[in-house]
Amino acid sequence: MDGVLADSTRAVDREWREWAAKKGIDGDAIMAIAHGVRTVEVIRRVAPHFDAEAEAIEIENHEAHDQQGVVVMPGAVELVRSIPEGRWGVVTSGSRLLATNRLRHCGLPVPEVLVTSDDVINGKPHPEPYLKGAERMGFNPAECLVIEDAPAGIASGRAGGMKVVGITSTYAAEALGHADAVVRKLEQIHVSSNGAGKLGVEVR
Repeated sequence: MDGVLADSTRAVDREWREWAAKKGIDGDAIMAIAHGVRTVEVIRRVAPHFDAEAEAIEIENHEAHDQQGVVVMPGAVELVRSIPEGRWGVVTSGSRLLATNRLRHCGLPVPEVLVTSDDVINGKPHPEPYLKGAERMGFNPAECLVIEDAPAGIASGRAGGMKVVGITSTYAAEALGHADAVVRKLEQIHVSSNGAGKLGVEVR
């Protein structure tokens, strides 16, 4: 979702740095690992002495109701509309409340398949989130394509046996080198159907 359907990089940075300043934590250390990773896991790494679950709830509830600076990614609406209903989903490291609020703020539908931090034990880069997404859509992982803006998400999709397209909305192309392809914008991804239920994806 973040960095793919919603352009929220600046908002995520702002939220984390405000929390870091309040708690006396190094904001740069947080931002070096935060993108694509569950809030609770970031806190466990940078501030193991905190109650990570309680802090994560506080951060994500605030973030869910503060969409300042969040806008829909160019090409996101068109890409989603080009995919048949039920054939795409969102696998995010954010909470369900954050995901639904952010999608609606961006004028995007909340898909039938929505895997959030609330649904997994192991977050990205572990494959569990994307494997759960594939399972809920009823497809083998090898039949699924992941679009990701963060190295942790790319690692998660690849570990799950899926093809991954990286998009340079949050990181430079060099940081997304483990993806099968890298694009600068969503308009480079084209979805087509053979009329018998088989979808094809072309990256231009």
